[in-house]
Amino acid sequence: MQPRNMSMSGVVDLAAVKAAQEAKAKAEQARAEAARRGGGGAVSPADLVIDVDEAGFEQDVLQRSAEVPVVIDFWAEWCEPCKQLSPVLERLAVEYNGRFLLAKIDVDANQMLMQQFGIQGIPAVFAVVAGQALPLFQGAAGEAQIRQTLDQLVEVAEQRFGLTGLTVDPEAEPGAAPAAAPAAGPYDSLLNAAAHALDAGDLAGAVQAYKNVLADDPAHPEAKLGLAQAELLQRVQDLDPQQARRDAAERPSDVPAQIAAADLDLVGGHVEDAFGRLIDTVQRTVGDDRDTVRLRLLELFEVVGAEDPRVAAARRALARALF
Repeated sequence: MQPRNMSMSGVVDLAAVKAAQEAKAKAEQARAEAARRGGGGAVSPADLVIDVDEAGFEQDVLQRSAEVPVVIDFWAEWCEPCKQLSPVLERLAVEYNGRFLLAKIDVDANQMLMQQFGIQGIPAVFAVVAGQALPLFQGAAGEAQIRQTLDQLVEVAEQRFGLTGLTVDPEAEPGAAPAAAPAAGPYDSLLNAAAHALDAGDLAGAVQAYKNVLADDPAHPEAKLGLAQAELLQRVQDLDPQQARRDAAERPSDVPAQIAAADLDLVGGHVEDAFGRLIDTVQRTVGDDRDTVRLRLLELFEVVGAEDPRVAAARRALARALF
């Protein structure tokens, strides 16, 4: 499976947002189930460093990345810098006590994986979080730099994806089977139906599936985000981007024109432009028009996510514009 790129602080990627919310929900469900059973699922320190090949990549890296960040060390026996870097990564994997899993891939034996990650030289270190790959560093980095990078990785994994890592038990037997996956939740079938509808381009079907969840659980986080995402895509699918942007440029006080342009900005990854456009429109309008713009801005906040610093900054700017 080809890994997908992910930026820790880049533009909004709606597919990445969806994957993040799904991973976060699954992680929270797994933790709740483990707590209900009184713990369980602990791994041995020896299980924090694993050898991975092409046959096991899907299960050992992609699937595991839904519960713990997986750091990949691409190495080869003939690579002298690798012999310096690999022991440091292995020691830190144990020291970080389950906050990440280290997967070691021999590039000589796994050329396809090397090509899929676009590696030009080794050592090369990547991470996979919720099925999405991002480069960490290349070459024999110093330990201080490695620690800083790993600290950022585990922070992002926890805050954006809800992944708090593995439970490590020094008494656990190495290679013990992991805890069974939690039972399906009450809304899993509806959420899966919504995801399949999105993948198939059936935006109306996705919107309805998410609304069905929210009708029973109005605060459901995955359904709220999914609905905001699907409705955004539904709004822009029939727009002529060039015409919409011309309308917005020519009519700065036209509320529908500014809202349409802001939707296009967000879908295109121009988050701050979308927020700024609507905040400026709030300042130029009054009454019902102002409230319409404010509500659309709040919907776009849902798509980006409350934890994103750009949302926090825009909320403060909106408050200044309103009061």
